[in-house]
Amino acid sequence: MKKTIIGLTALLFASPALAIEPIPGSIGYGGAPHSKLQRSPVGSTLVHRFRYDGNEYEERYVLQADRSLKLVSRSRRADR
Repeated sequence: MKKTIIGLTALLFASPALAIEPIPGSIGYGGAPHSKLQRSPVGSTLVHRFRYDGNEYEERYVLQADRSLKLVSRSRRADR
């Protein structure tokens, strides 16, 4: 079980074929963001919420060692 979880985690973070592409409203849409997080520790996560095409989305990013943000998940939030 532990090996399966480790393997799936490695696959999730290492496979560019499974990478989530930015959509309008994403932090990285249209290229890398102009500013970089300098004070946050590497591995920190941040959540970004935005509206696109009539839907509300929530994206989760992880701060990489080179101070760039990697998009690791996106979910469409339910209407309220």
